[in-house]
Amino acid sequence: MSAFDPAELFEVIGELRSDDRELVMIEALDGFVDAGNAKRGLREHLLGSLPSEPLVRFDVDVFHDYRARRPAMVFNADHWDSYDAPAIEIRQVSDTTGRPFLMLVGSEPDVMWERFVIGVAHCVHRFGVSLTIGLNAIPMGVPHTRPAGLTAHGNRRDVLALYPPWIQTVTVPASVGHLLEYRLATGGSGVLGFAVHVPHYLAQAAYPAASLTLLRALEGASGLSLAGERLESTAREATAAIDGLVSQSEELRELVAGLETQHDAYLAGRADRVQVDDSALPTGDELGAELERFLAEQNKRGRDDPRP
Repeated sequence: MSAFDPAELFEVIGELRSDDRELVMIEALDGFVDAGNAKRGLREHLLGSLPSEPLVRFDVDVFHDYRARRPAMVFNADHWDSYDAPAIEIRQVSDTTGRPFLMLVGSEPDVMWERFVIGVAHCVHRFGVSLTIGLNAIPMGVPHTRPAGLTAHGNRRDVLALYPPWIQTVTVPASVGHLLEYRLATGGSGVLGFAVHVPHYLAQAAYPAASLTLLRALEGASGLSLAGERLESTAREATAAIDGLVSQSEELRELVAGLETQHDAYLAGRADRVQVDDSALPTGDELGAELERFLAEQNKRGRDDPRP
């Protein structure tokens, strides 16, 4: 790759507010997989509940494939009324105590990932970001009746120690968020990522409980106060609705009960001593294969579906 000035990729349109505490940036770009709409739900909650303003605007024409993901336009009778232009921004947000933090939001770039990552890394160093935290949501063979689990990754060992791994080695299609974490870590920057485990039977539905789990993980790792009360209420209502649907289906009740037994045995560390009829339940290898299959389907859907 020829040398270039990363500052050519973006425009600084705001002024960073100074604060004597660690500056955190949350990576919340749209991607091809977001089980339970957990990432989107948390992003919309934060930007809808906390004051924010744009700090950096990237040149989206460099990164967006308009023919693969055509933006929407509204035609009204005899004229074009609006255009939903894609955007990639770093927004400056204030938590409930007034502490500033940053959010990287917008459409995941279609092309030039390495240049985009260099541009974001340039902003990380320019603004003195101490910790970048990525968000993800993945389908797992877990029940919605238990607290949502998390897979944590990065180079903050004190935080990672709080989240024992669920999956060891698995190969999945890349995302620009994961590439950003990888490159920042290689360069010595502080990084973390949280992937919330969404019940596989709810992967295509909105699941606010998973968004709430991500929010609590963010608060714990960063010290930010992120106004989770409204999201808590939404999560309770959604979970009650799911319980109602499950109660109406014997097949779903059996599925959830089996997942509960497997989940509880795993967490107790005594799965080999619990007598479980697990013939219909996925093994660890099968869960990994299911994750790979789900991600591959989402990747194919992103290529085949021209809609944004």
